[in-house]
Amino acid sequence: MEDLLAPGAFLAPAVIEDAVTRALAEDLGRAGDITSAATIPPDTTATGSIEARKAGVIAGLACAAEAFRRLDPALTFRAHVRDGEAVKEGAAIADVDGAAHAILAAERVALDFLGHLSGVATLTAAYVAKVKGTKAKIADTRKTTPGLRALEKYAVRCGGGVNHRFGLDDAVLIKDNHIAIAGGVAPALTRARAAVGHLVKVEIEVDSLDQLSEVLKVGGADAVLLDNMDIGTLKRAVEMVAGKLVTEASGGVTLDTVAAIAATGVDVISVGALTHSAPNLDIGLDL
Repeated sequence: MEDLLAPGAFLAPAVIEDAVTRALAEDLGRAGDITSAATIPPDTTATGSIEARKAGVIAGLACAAEAFRRLDPALTFRAHVRDGEAVKEGAAIADVDGAAHAILAAERVALDFLGHLSGVATLTAAYVAKVKGTKAKIADTRKTTPGLRALEKYAVRCGGGVNHRFGLDDAVLIKDNHIAIAGGVAPALTRARAAVGHLVKVEIEVDSLDQLSEVLKVGGADAVLLDNMDIGTLKRAVEMVAGKLVTEASGGVTLDTVAAIAATGVDVISVGALTHSAPNLDIGLDL
């Protein structure tokens, strides 16, 4: 399984196994693939080729292989690329050889994982290309498909992006609603810093230079999220921070605007669209 993953982009085997188990159970239901059972003799074998019908960056090979092997442990899955590799339209991605019933029953699950995760990786790569030559890194958000967050964030890494926090439990991100309920920037920051350990990062969201000034005065933050600021305001914010905090730009980022945002000197640009709006990469299986 590890030889299919993007180099340096670890993904726990249990995550793959759990996702594939749930997907196969959803598709096979109570009776399994009744179409194949009714039309194809049980001892029939088949060979198939998985191909990219559009150019893109591949992600999800381990999920596809797991889907096929789960239904036929003797099946052979031969990948011609690894996750994270860019392929041209028509490129052969992998071959499968084994029981025809198993290949047909796993086909949709395997292609759904490959198409969706490759779509995320491909869109991420497009954003990364737009900010080339700047120091800005493209990051994802928590706007992910419920139950698939680890896989989608892995796909972002396959596309050259970086991960924001995985959940509410691995970093503090004080947003506008937290500030409003806590009674302001100062009490929110002070309480957060006092409550967490030295290894937990604290980031705070601001939507004005006045709020940013207060953050810098109070201290206690490791990063500041500059939310929905225009280009001029972003430039001024980066100047005010002067390297004392990690600066993250967020809100309304598109492929048309990301280069200008990166040129302001921000360290990170977070893009919800990487996971919530990535188009599926068209990948097919021919037997």
